[in-house]
Amino acid sequence: MIHTYIKGSSPHTIILLHGTGGDENDLLSIGSILNPNSTLLGIRGNVLENGMSRYFKRVAEGIFDEQDLVFRTKELKEFIDVAIEKYQLDRQKIVIVGYSNGANIAASMIFHYGAIFQGAILYHPMVPIRGKMIPQLAGMPVLIGAGKNDPICSITETEELAKLLKEAGAELTVHWENHGHQLSEPEVHFSIKWYNCYIL
Repeated sequence: MIHTYIKGSSPHTIILLHGTGGDENDLLSIGSILNPNSTLLGIRGNVLENGMSRYFKRVAEGIFDEQDLVFRTKELKEFIDVAIEKYQLDRQKIVIVGYSNGANIAASMIFHYGAIFQGAILYHPMVPIRGKMIPQLAGMPVLIGAGKNDPICSITETEELAKLLKEAGAELTVHWENHGHQLSEPEVHFSIKWYNCYIL
């Protein structure tokens, strides 16, 4: 997969997954803010929708192609496994950060593979797949950033995802802002506090 790798001076790694229409460089600045010393790995989605990069197909706004989601989740997991070996990353010190479509596939990885990351930051995610038993997350710290006026990801959608993750054992934090679907500056500032508390 197309990606950007920036080696850091600490053993920590932040994997960054963009929203629809973004690329592997979109969230690098957020990774640098979260931990200036961390290695950064930005990954571009392999799916194109009207020329815009995504991580998996969808049938319509808010309706996912579940078969493709499962396939692409496995594809991304396998790429990350290869990157870990190639770049000699510490598996125990990886945090995954996703926004919108990137947050959805990050959540899907957790739903399918469990606590494979030290932690996760999901900005404006939806429930990736329903009716699936989530592996035990055993206290894995997860932050959900959400907007009370988000037209794509409703309050009930966020609450449903939060409930599922919490029931699976995640150490969950939900941070609300009075914004829409866009990633807001207050969310990022809260993420720094969360990262310093739960990861460092």
